[in-house]
Amino acid sequence: MEKVRIMLPSAKHKSNPLVMVDSLKKLDLEHYFSEEISAILDLTYNNMYKTLQVNDGKLMDVALQFKLLREAGYNVSSDIFQRFLDGNGEFKQSLREDVEGLISLHEASFLTMGEEILYKANEFSTKHLKSAMRFLGPNDSAFVRHTLDHPYHMSLKQYKARHYVKHVHSLKIGDVSVSMEELAQIEFRSNQRLYQDEFKKIRRWWSDLGLASELTFARDQILKWYLYSMTTVPGPQFSRIRLEFTKAISFLFIIDDIFYIMGNPEELALFTQTINSWEDSKALSGYMRVCFLALQEVTEGIAQFVEEEYGWNPINFLRRSWSTLCNAFMVESRWFANNQVPSAAEYLTNGVTSSGVPMMMVHLYFLLGHRVTNETANLIEGKSTLISGAAKILRLLDDLGSAKDENQEGFDGSYVEYYMKDNPSCSLDNAKLHTRELISKSWEELNKECFFNTSFLPCFREAALNCARMFTIIYNYNEEQQLAPLDDYIQILIFGRND
Repeated sequence: MEKVRIMLPSAKHKSNPLVMVDSLKKLDLEHYFSEEISAILDLTYNNMYKTLQVNDGKLMDVALQFKLLREAGYNVSSDIFQRFLDGNGEFKQSLREDVEGLISLHEASFLTMGEEILYKANEFSTKHLKSAMRFLGPNDSAFVRHTLDHPYHMSLKQYKARHYVKHVHSLKIGDVSVSMEELAQIEFRSNQRLYQDEFKKIRRWWSDLGLASELTFARDQILKWYLYSMTTVPGPQFSRIRLEFTKAISFLFIIDDIFYIMGNPEELALFTQTINSWEDSKALSGYMRVCFLALQEVTEGIAQFVEEEYGWNPINFLRRSWSTLCNAFMVESRWFANNQVPSAAEYLTNGVTSSGVPMMMVHLYFLLGHRVTNETANLIEGKSTLISGAAKILRLLDDLGSAKDENQEGFDGSYVEYYMKDNPSCSLDNAKLHTRELISKSWEELNKECFFNTSFLPCFREAALNCARMFTIIYNYNEEQQLAPLDDYIQILIFGRND
């Protein structure tokens, strides 16, 4: 750590010091050097317009400046790429052989908030990086392929770090690359041991709770539920928070199965009424009462944890988040029971809440130490753009998958299906294309909130991004042949397979 720290402010290496900052971020090590990195980025931002006056500025340097500054919340315009356009407003063809520049441009393009120039940057860099792979050596070609398949902004940091560590030696940053690699390996092994220990605790809690034997129809996927927590709020400082967060996530899946697998309309109406009142009902079916009593116990335990840590008790807000979720489930249940066909817009509006993302993020909001503010009510209702953006990504990715899954047949609804009913002349391919465009728009909304909304703690904004990244893994990996299955992520991040 000291070797790296010494090199950071001195910038004695030949390359731009931002290359080193970028490498630390890609190795998931930036939290050790936050003060030094902030100082470098402040200096970069303050001098940015002076350096951009230089006519021969390299594409890689400009793209790297843009990416790192926008990630950190600096007000940097995408207009800095105008210098690389020709007279027709397209990226200059002379850039197509600058592989390093194209990689930086490609990564920067995903930080879009809807700018046209970043759309062009993505198309241009994708096209020419694919072409360049034919002429690169095996290692460089593999690195470009991984960049295309797993854009940094859209990927989990821990997973990217395991691949990037193989590339750090090729950077022109001198002997410090060895220290960075060693630190990354130590960090990874340390986190693995921590995650393994946490999973043992969660597994013990789940076993002691006894719901797996009581609710045999429900999913018993404790490892998957823990993976949500581990990837949303990674790192040792959030260890206790992850344990509590996983408990809430487990009940999201259990209650989802009650609504869409087991419950009949009358039972579900009574169950929702019980959740709304938060009072035990003897009229509940046996398995529903068991679930509700366990939910009460866990929710009150989370509220007590928050009170002990921060001095306030959010129990009423946690209860309301469950009520809002079950009411959204109930809307969908009535649609299906009565053979009602909602419009695609109605389905998606309700689907933001029924995705479970607002409920999850309300719990995390308090677990991370947020106080009650005007934002809290919007969070619970899924009206905060920070949360609705992530929720739409989950819902739409899930529906893209279920639309082609013959076993599901759209039982719990599909945006693709409803969009085609709203637009009878629309083909399945065009409906999927429209859905993917909505996912892209949702990423833009999420980016705006994460980069510039100061109403939320930075760790909460990062958690919202991580949620969306995790959804991409769970619901979209079959769309890209190079994307590792969920089991591979688990093996790499928790159980030590060195991939």
